[in-house]
Amino acid sequence: MAEYMEVEEDPKTVPQTAPLPGQVPNSAGGYSFAVNDFTRLRRFLVLGSEGGTYYTSEKKLGKENAEAILRLIKSGNGPEVVKEILRFSLDGRTPKQDPILFALALCARDDDPETKKAAYDALNSICRIPTHLFTFVSFAEAMSAGSGWGRAHRRAIQNWYLTKSPKSLAMAVTKYQQRDGWSHRDLLRLCHLKAEAPGLACVLKYIVKGYDECNKEFGSTDDVHIDELMSFLLAVETAKSCDERYLVQLITEKGLVREHVPSIHLNSQLVWAALLNGMPMTAMIRNLGKMSSIGLLAPRSDHLKNVCSRLRDATLLQKARIHPFNILLALKTYAQGHGDRGKLKWDVDKNITSALNEAFYLSFKFVEPTGKRFLLALDVSGSMTCPVMGSRVISCRDASAAMAMVTARVERNYELMGFSDKLVKVPIKPSMNLDEATTAISRIPMGGTDCALPMIYAKQKKLKIDVFIVYTDSETWFGKIHPTEALKNYRKATGIDAKLIVCGMASNKFSIADPNDPGMLDIVGFDSAAPEIINNFALGYF
Repeated sequence: MAEYMEVEEDPKTVPQTAPLPGQVPNSAGGYSFAVNDFTRLRRFLVLGSEGGTYYTSEKKLGKENAEAILRLIKSGNGPEVVKEILRFSLDGRTPKQDPILFALALCARDDDPETKKAAYDALNSICRIPTHLFTFVSFAEAMSAGSGWGRAHRRAIQNWYLTKSPKSLAMAVTKYQQRDGWSHRDLLRLCHLKAEAPGLACVLKYIVKGYDECNKEFGSTDDVHIDELMSFLLAVETAKSCDERYLVQLITEKGLVREHVPSIHLNSQLVWAALLNGMPMTAMIRNLGKMSSIGLLAPRSDHLKNVCSRLRDATLLQKARIHPFNILLALKTYAQGHGDRGKLKWDVDKNITSALNEAFYLSFKFVEPTGKRFLLALDVSGSMTCPVMGSRVISCRDASAAMAMVTARVERNYELMGFSDKLVKVPIKPSMNLDEATTAISRIPMGGTDCALPMIYAKQKKLKIDVFIVYTDSETWFGKIHPTEALKNYRKATGIDAKLIVCGMASNKFSIADPNDPGMLDIVGFDSAAPEIINNFALGYF
């Protein structure tokens, strides 16, 4: 059971149901500060609006975020918006690409020429695989209101294909063939693409006319590179109907991947063993349950050792841009022993859960301990029970516990507490694995939201705190004093110029941090750069 801590409210203060200067009504009936549109943009890029929040529907939240982006563009900040989108995408700071692609499409379809040019110039760098390109086109099409494909749009799609090497394009178009009702053939038809280079022309012919027509034109050449391309494309076609052993040979010799394998062979240990040898990190993490269900990752097997070794390799994780949230999602899903959909089940292996636990911390940018004194405060109120980023297995409360564990494992001088309408002692230790920590946080009784409690408690108990980190959706309303005022009271009483970092766990427009106080900072929950930002702010670097 949670251990409740007695906290006395400061007298003669403005309650959270009344505004301080500069505050706006939040969705819970209290008052918070409105974040600026750039902060709103960053929250959206990382957290999206999928699933909405406890108080706001997904549709409304998505509309509000789009309006914030459009305001930035209309105020002349469109190119800066694109730079931010590009930076978050290239640095791997977001769990999902859809918010990135939605924001990019908004910029590309805007009337401002500078914003439009910046967006299309960034397209190749952001749309790294065809799935991203299809999603971008789908968003752009929805925003165009039937206005068709303009010159800039056609040229950008053309460049996506023309800047690829023939070999990488052949792999891409056979691995990711369609999404959201769009196929490569559709895009080539609409962008009027023609390729002069023989290699690219070969791949485009295959896309539009199929293998047989492609073979008629390119099957008998003296070009070794064309021969290599045709050999790969033949392997892709052969894989659709060959037997298991020949398929294994094609995977090994031609580099075929999971998407090339027909469903009739997806329960074969031989096929999965061949795939695992060259399987990308993201695909490996996504298919841990499947490989376990068919017995490939048997206890003490070489395949199990291989998987665990790769999960513990920080270089591989960083190179593959594996986002911490996706590892936490994989851990929570794998640990339950069954998928969210369908009938797939597996025996859970502690070696894999342990390796996933380590991979989670390794996927964040490494930071040195600051030596500062921290109070980590987790919002465990009712509004934090909503799913984070639309996940069925991870709530905002789970996510906040996982984020706090990152700091708790780096810093040595900290206290960890939870709060709703009361302050509770959180039964979490750094020695726990993530599944244990998130399970512990989910058992704490919930109530209303009073984000001032951590600062009130620290003042009352005369704790020496340099940095308060509050993990919350900022829907505070319950207390008799606002969090910012509670922090000012703490500073005055202790003489410590304490900082407040608000880790936003929802992509809404609210924050308990006063934007005019340089000692308060908003960061985005599950931004993979969050630990580095916390470190720099705690040390006073900005």
